[in-house]
Amino acid sequence: MACSSGACQSNNCYKQEEEEESEQNSIASILDAKRGTESNDPQQSLCIKCKANSPISCTGEDVRFCADCFRSNLYGKFRLAVSSHAMITPSDKVLVAFSGGPASRVALQFVHEMQNRAQKNFDASRDRSLPVFGVGVAVIDESAIYPIPAHEFDEAITEIKLVVSNLAPPTKELHIVPIENVYASDSVDKRNRLKELLDSVTDVTGKEDLLLHLKMLSLQKIASENGYSRLILGSCTSRIACHVISAAVKGQGYSLSANIQYVDARWDTPIVLPLRDCLSQELNLLCRVDGLKTVELLNGPSSGINHLVSSFVALLQEENPSRECTIVRTAGKLTPFHFNRIPEISDCNVPLATRRRQKRFSLQPKESISSESFCPICISPLNKSEMQTLSGFGSFQSSDTFSPSCCPSCRFQILPKDPHSMEHFISLLPQPLAAQSKHDIGGNLNLLREQIQDFLLSDSDSET
Repeated sequence: MACSSGACQSNNCYKQEEEEESEQNSIASILDAKRGTESNDPQQSLCIKCKANSPISCTGEDVRFCADCFRSNLYGKFRLAVSSHAMITPSDKVLVAFSGGPASRVALQFVHEMQNRAQKNFDASRDRSLPVFGVGVAVIDESAIYPIPAHEFDEAITEIKLVVSNLAPPTKELHIVPIENVYASDSVDKRNRLKELLDSVTDVTGKEDLLLHLKMLSLQKIASENGYSRLILGSCTSRIACHVISAAVKGQGYSLSANIQYVDARWDTPIVLPLRDCLSQELNLLCRVDGLKTVELLNGPSSGINHLVSSFVALLQEENPSRECTIVRTAGKLTPFHFNRIPEISDCNVPLATRRRQKRFSLQPKESISSESFCPICISPLNKSEMQTLSGFGSFQSSDTFSPSCCPSCRFQILPKDPHSMEHFISLLPQPLAAQSKHDIGGNLNLLREQIQDFLLSDSDSET
């Protein structure tokens, strides 16, 4: 994954080196504070940025920034990611996935501030040519999977409604949707069907990963049914670092680069990660300093490989605060996929500065990997050997073709080993997942035909 002088495909080495130096400087300041370095110089007790205010100290965590500079620095990372990758444009309607944790809470707060500033600019302008993007909030109710006392769940929902209502204006639409709604509206007893599906997965990590895929499918369903054009996740550097390690352990190396980019457009509603360059420690501290309310009750427990990797990365981070950034930067040298490429914007309503930044950071087609087939469960791109195996199946025949259409990780951790159990497992899947396999098989046959098109005889040639 290392970048070499002869084989680098990123054309972005100098930019990455500048980012590494900036991050190292920021992390070095935190290291100095945590080591308790003391000096007789009075300047050491002042914010390293403004040189005027005292650094913040919250519950034993010392940072060499004052509260205003710390918040400005964090918001600057968010703003740069949004503007550089055209994540939010005036004509967009964005959906913020809210899990109740610090990362999603900060993402919601920063998106609100961007919308509030856009509204003020809109009201102050004479022609009002640029519209204000819309914002919605989505909460996935997992009480069907993790039993929560009714009164505690009601209190959590009340707190979430209060958080969202306090952000207005402009008003944000709140969607609280049970995860079992991933099934069709006319499905009978959706909750029991979901429980039966998860119970059929014996691997602890596989069950947790399947639930994560179902949550993403639920968010996509909310976005498509309500006309949202972007889905914002609160995934930060710390979480992405854990995903890099766990994906490598699970054998998902080929598709790893697809899930760690700023933009993921393989879905009907593109996913964007504006907090990709922020550490979880920074987000936690901001929530405490600004008094941002979090609702930890809605966060399900972590287990299996995911829990072990999270503990391992947390230990690495304690030893060296730059470890998480290093993991993500190293994985970032992998070649992205074509759906991670930022589409060029020709809309005249998009600010010129945004279009210039987007053009600067856009990936060229030759620098990306093309994939025409995806795993029907986790939507991971399949490599060429897996696509060739799948193209050997001419029609959708339930378990005979579903298992080959999945990635090796899902086949090993999620799918039943018994062929008889496989039929039952497929019958319990939500329709979008089962239909994905059938679509990919047909798509692979079309792709194969396109590849050999030059060698096929046309009707006119066959007659002669």
